[in-house]
Amino acid sequence: MLKVFCAPARYTQGPRATEQLGAEIRNLGLDGPAVIVAGRSAIRLLSETWGRTFAEAGMKYQVFPFAGECTAAEIRRGGEAARAANARVVIAAGGGKVLDTARAIAADLSLPIVNCPTIASSDAPCSALSVIYTDEGIVEEYRIYRRNPDLVLVDTSIIAKSPVRLLVAGMGDALATLFEAKVCVEGGVKNMRGGASTRSALALAELCYRTLLADGEAAIEALRQQEPTESLERLIEANTLLSGLGFESSGLAAAHAIHNGLTSAPGTHDYMHGEKVAFGLICQLMLESQPQSVVNEVLTFSSSVGLPVTFADIGIGNPSEELLEIVARRATAPGETIHNEPITVTPELVVEALRAANSAGLRFGNSSTGALAPDRP
Repeated sequence: MLKVFCAPARYTQGPRATEQLGAEIRNLGLDGPAVIVAGRSAIRLLSETWGRTFAEAGMKYQVFPFAGECTAAEIRRGGEAARAANARVVIAAGGGKVLDTARAIAADLSLPIVNCPTIASSDAPCSALSVIYTDEGIVEEYRIYRRNPDLVLVDTSIIAKSPVRLLVAGMGDALATLFEAKVCVEGGVKNMRGGASTRSALALAELCYRTLLADGEAAIEALRQQEPTESLERLIEANTLLSGLGFESSGLAAAHAIHNGLTSAPGTHDYMHGEKVAFGLICQLMLESQPQSVVNEVLTFSSSVGLPVTFADIGIGNPSEELLEIVARRATAPGETIHNEPITVTPELVVEALRAANSAGLRFGNSSTGALAPDRP
């Protein structure tokens, strides 16, 4: 099996980066008219800057307001708007679902895609895939595209103004990257591009994890002060670039599959992708019977930044056996990434892992030392 590493053609990050958006697009040899698929906050925060940067670049553009969910219907609606504008490039500005929608629109129309995340809540911006949801918010499918974005431009001045919860959710998504990557590398399974992982992809996943542990709490404080400090810059890079390259070029495993299963539980719909992935990671550690030292490190970090560690933290409180079975069946559906695990994973095992993860989180929270008992010899 060939090794495959993928990445965006260009990644640009820094304070007030949006001011250079038009020039960056031109430098890549791309041209307008452009359609900007944008969330409400992005429109409010960036409209004036778009006017200036595209005027300087001599590019026409139109804004397509995102309706709120990455569904097949929203993708069709955006495609119609892009065709009506004779668009030659699609630009996404907003959170992960905005970017996923714009990526699908661009792929359907064979157009270049430029991603401009205004939050660091997931590792979606650099990838060549979209997660498509139903109107009810349940994961419907992954769409994987032929190429990664032409440009990912990250304006840290804008992200510094975003809610803390969104940054923390991005940490949850990034937290799983190393653990899922290791499963795929050690098992020799295919990554998201159908090839084997490279050493560089695993190294980026490891750097991502170390950055979270080193800069997570300081980055939250920077966000509270709305200042793009070096800690926040490094954390945004970890959530966006390192996690994105690490997961796509190494692969996914149980944590993301359990996230997909959790979307079947209505109580979780108010919780973000990364929050559910973070709890899915604890479940993955239980499935793999990871050493208690590893579990403690993940629980310590999660608790320190406010990521979920119990059922209550993801909105399902004291779930029925029936609900857990629904989640487990969805997580173990044919083709799900949970089957990259080195064991045969059944719905029954996932139910056990869900309960074990919740129990570990409860015991951790009730422990006077903030850690579970160490491994016994």
